[in-house]
Amino acid sequence: MLATIRPDAVSIALFFHVAGAVIMVGGLFSAGLALAFGWRENAERYLRFGWRALAFVAVPGWIVMRIGAEWTRHKEHLDDGLDPTWLGIGYVTADIGGALLLIAVICGGLGVRRLGKGGGAGLLKASTVISIGLVLTYLVTVWAMAGKPD
Repeated sequence: MLATIRPDAVSIALFFHVAGAVIMVGGLFSAGLALAFGWRENAERYLRFGWRALAFVAVPGWIVMRIGAEWTRHKEHLDDGLDPTWLGIGYVTADIGGALLLIAVICGGLGVRRLGKGGGAGLLKASTVISIGLVLTYLVTVWAMAGKPD
């Protein structure tokens, strides 16, 4: 019902925000599964795929999501006063999640580089745990953004 009364000027900004979020969560989910399977089965190709999903899908998705979020906030004039609870949850998870995503990409990249020398398992496990943790965190964020609790 709310989507029918939303101003048209906000639609494209909100589309970019939601599309970026979906791409980011999809990349995190794919990376988490591939990394978990890869280090469990000791399959190097899954570990490399998981890192690539983080670096080339989740990170660009995060960037598009943040740009869309700021654009939507500006169009909705939400920067004029106090932030609603759901907006605060979104900002905290996006900012901390972005830092953790960067850490996961760096750990995964170093781990993938060390695979040829027989190392890197610990770094890839850290990248896996961060990825799965971020997926769970963003599920809560999706609930907060859709339900808008105050």
